[in-house]
Amino acid sequence: MADTYDLTIIGTGPGGYVCAIRAAQLGMKVAVVEKREHHGGTCLNVGCIPSKALLHASEMFEEAGHDFAALGIKVGTPKLDLKAMMNHRQETVDANTQGVAFLFKKNKITPIHGTGKIAGPGKVEVALADGGSETIETKNIVIATGSDVAQLPGIEIDEKTILSSTGALELGKVPETLVVVGAGVIGLELGSVWRRLGSKVIVVEFLDRILPGMDAETAKTFMRSQKKQGMEFKLGKKVTGATKKGKGLEISVEPAAGGDAETISADAMLVAIGRIPYTTGLGLEEAGVELDERKRVKIDNHYATNVAGIYAIGDVVVGPMLAHKAEDEGMALAELLVGKAGHVNYDVIPGVVYTMPEVAVVGKTEEELKDAGIAYKVGKFPLTANGRARAMRKTDGQIKILADAKTDRVLGVHMIGASVGEMIHEVAVLMEFGGSAEDLVRTCHAHPTMSEAVREAAMAVDKRTIHM
Repeated sequence: MADTYDLTIIGTGPGGYVCAIRAAQLGMKVAVVEKREHHGGTCLNVGCIPSKALLHASEMFEEAGHDFAALGIKVGTPKLDLKAMMNHRQETVDANTQGVAFLFKKNKITPIHGTGKIAGPGKVEVALADGGSETIETKNIVIATGSDVAQLPGIEIDEKTILSSTGALELGKVPETLVVVGAGVIGLELGSVWRRLGSKVIVVEFLDRILPGMDAETAKTFMRSQKKQGMEFKLGKKVTGATKKGKGLEISVEPAAGGDAETISADAMLVAIGRIPYTTGLGLEEAGVELDERKRVKIDNHYATNVAGIYAIGDVVVGPMLAHKAEDEGMALAELLVGKAGHVNYDVIPGVVYTMPEVAVVGKTEEELKDAGIAYKVGKFPLTANGRARAMRKTDGQIKILADAKTDRVLGVHMIGASVGEMIHEVAVLMEFGGSAEDLVRTCHAHPTMSEAVREAAMAVDKRTIHM
């Protein structure tokens, strides 16, 4: 007789594997189903982790070529060994995916490799990767299948000249010209990698701004920084076609509002217009699981679908498509299943753009506060006035804090600068506990540190900065 599991999770990305580990810690018998050869989903295999490896390596390459001399370090002109850089990327991926496999073994989680679908109440049918099929009996099912690349209508991604983020991580040579379609996080990160390595990068964005959804002033300031580094932007434009010509492409670009087209010659084009939930082929319709108009799984505030015993987390449900959001939902769901008070505060989920400088945000934007009619105060502090930033020659950026005009409670923070992806968590913890700008001011910060700029921005809320 087949084993019966307490919980079976389809997908082992950040949401799925974290949910599995937490459930096992809480005493549940857990199985996971993964169609990839390695665990970790898009994030560990072809997303967050490999892109950060290339971002770091390309930053070091650019720094060696442009900044070392000013620090008194003579190294000559650095030479790119792209193959070695790609080996670094792959070693990073392997270490992380192997780590997940180890954690499954440590926590006595049963991994099953194959493509899973819901076959009925308490049943998951798996088309096994090595042939044949297996039906898993389970008390609860979690859909954690993540998301897939959004396609441009009429343009086929071949991962050779027309690329998704996956192909952009695996290029065998530096393209002379790279067109990036979409000025969101993925497009700007991968575009910055290839710009540093020698590409001319042209970003085409349908909207009249970059980083849609982020604080408008912060996005505008950040775009100026990227322009200074050589990134070219065509805003309010759309790609209407891409024709292969020789080894490259002829790309048609038109104004989003209508008008005459222009043609851009490029070696490659990265399509980075967003991601869509991966909900097809999972047996959801047959099982009666309801989806919304964007093909996301409908859930209640305990991640339960309309079908008893079936749950969903991560990119397949409403909310930002972020690995850490999925992780928190995975932990919360596991705790809810055993009667604990699992919870995610969706008002305090940080977001980071891992370019140089980085962009890090948490909470509300000015636009959101204005739309909600909330009176607020703004405190800003530039990194040009921070001693540590000067010492490191990393003065490009600023800290911006939005606080409630009546209560001084911090409602949103928007940072641009080196390492702000690490610095953002100071204010995330503050906001989680309902802290005020004054609480930040009264917290002693070590000197000299970049984090002092956060404190100074909090002082600026009350117009009392010390170093500006």
